[in-house]
Amino acid sequence: MHAQENAEMVALQALTWLVGNEELLPVFLGSTGADLSDLAKGAGDPVFLASVLDFLLMDDSWIIACCDAQGLPYPSLMAARAAFPGGAQHHWT
Repeated sequence: MHAQENAEMVALQALTWLVGNEELLPVFLGSTGADLSDLAKGAGDPVFLASVLDFLLMDDSWIIACCDAQGLPYPSLMAARAAFPGGAQHHWT
């Protein structure tokens, strides 16, 4: 499996977890301006999937909860994000 395919699989697992999270989903929708219909459309869009990962990566507790629920290693969300467009990390030092 290629890195991009693996990243998409991880991002879809993260999106699935987010959709099932009644507390966090409204926060995501409010912060992105997306609505429920955008979630299904966005599942095939690498830019949208990257935004899901960006959102979850803002809080360690969200990363832990998502990874625990989906059976993913904790670094997998960051690794998946790095494989999407705009995911290259910039080092300012």
